[in-house]
Amino acid sequence: MGKFNFEEVYRDNIAYLWRTLQRLGVPAADLEDRAHDVFSIVHRKQDSFERGRTIRPWLFGIAFRVASDARKRARHRETYQLGQEPPDSNLPHDQLSTQRQIVMAGLAGLSLEQRAVVVMHDLDGYTAPEIAGELQIALNTVYSRLRLGRARFVMAVRAVDRGEDYYE
Repeated sequence: MGKFNFEEVYRDNIAYLWRTLQRLGVPAADLEDRAHDVFSIVHRKQDSFERGRTIRPWLFGIAFRVASDARKRARHRETYQLGQEPPDSNLPHDQLSTQRQIVMAGLAGLSLEQRAVVVMHDLDGYTAPEIAGELQIALNTVYSRLRLGRARFVMAVRAVDRGEDYYE
């Protein structure tokens, strides 16, 4: 355990964190504040970070808890919609692909818990045991959320394709 170079961690991971918070359903207007919340926690808890671990799953776990807390405080589910591009993105806003919008709409159809597992596994490439460790849930819960989340994702994407909103 021990400190790491906070500025380096911030610089190397701000775009990843921004995308992660967006994928977790944090509204565009709140992305900057929630990213600040995550990095405040990272700075405060850097002494507890185990050397040799990969930092991004740890960041994701913190982002998940921050997004979950923000969602609990939100008054309306409609607040949690598609976000905006991460800072320093190389893509001009007008060139965002339809595929990305469909993915975000599909993710919006998931519960936060399912969304976290699907994003970590299918988009970020983490293994189920890594996800279980970072989110502090049972391995079977990871597999269950992944299976159910994928099924709901498909239903949400199909609804969007038909021009309908999908919220169960």
